[in-house]
Amino acid sequence: MNDRQLVSRLIILVITGQIPVRQALLSFPQDTKDKSIITAYHALIHYEADEDLRAQDFMYKEEQDEYLQFLADTLSKNRTLPQNIIKSYKNYYSDVALPKDKSMRNLIKKLCKFLNIK
Repeated sequence: MNDRQLVSRLIILVITGQIPVRQALLSFPQDTKDKSIITAYHALIHYEADEDLRAQDFMYKEEQDEYLQFLADTLSKNRTLPQNIIKSYKNYYSDVALPKDKSMRNLIKKLCKFLNIK
C-alpha cells in the first residue's frame, strides 16, 4: 500500500466512525512532500474543527462527508487531487505542517496553533 492509499483508508475510517480524527492524523506519512497528502491532512483538520457544526446541520455533515469521500476515492486510485483543491488549502493552511513525529503532544501543539489557542 502506498502513502496515498494509506491516507485514503484513514479518511474512510474517520468518515465511518471507526477511528477518531486524531488517530488518523497521527497515522499520516511523516515528512511527506506530496501535496495531495498534505491537502488531505488539512481537510481532516477542518473536518475535526467543524464537529459541532456537523452535529447541528445534517446537510453540512453530508456535504463534508461526500467531500472527504471524494478525496479518499481519488487517493485510493493513487491520483493527484485536483489543483483547485490543493490550491485552496495551500492558501489557508500552508503554515501548518504535518507532524514530524507521532507524539500526542506534537499533534495537540499543531492543533492549538491551527485553532489559534495559546
